[in-house]
Amino acid sequence: MSIRERASSGSPFEEQFGFSRVIRVDDQIIVAGTGPIEEDGTTTLGGAAEQAARCCELIVRAIEQLGGSAKDVVRTRMFLTDIDQQDAVGAVHARYFGEARPAATMVGVATLCRPEWIVEIEAEATIGKP
Repeated sequence: MSIRERASSGSPFEEQFGFSRVIRVDDQIIVAGTGPIEEDGTTTLGGAAEQAARCCELIVRAIEQLGGSAKDVVRTRMFLTDIDQQDAVGAVHARYFGEARPAATMVGVATLCRPEWIVEIEAEATIGKP
């Protein structure tokens, strides 16, 4: 029998769209695409680096809610609307996940959910069994 836990960000879209912000199944934690959202629902101010840092903060918080840490991250995917910002986003990624050195993908995309978003990141972590 698999152990299945979820944690919510409080976003109304989780119920409306039928998804979980973060889910743990046994020793796997999967964090959905994470945009640069502040506590009040606004977009993080600044450029790609600031937005990536906010995404990473939210990802680490989500993983910690279900018993993991940044060191447990094994996979990330970074989506950028301006691929010229790859060095800035990559530097932030290294600051948060450099010790774990996860398999990572960075791709350029035409647009994200909000027009002011430059970056969105998702992650997967593997932790010890409960």
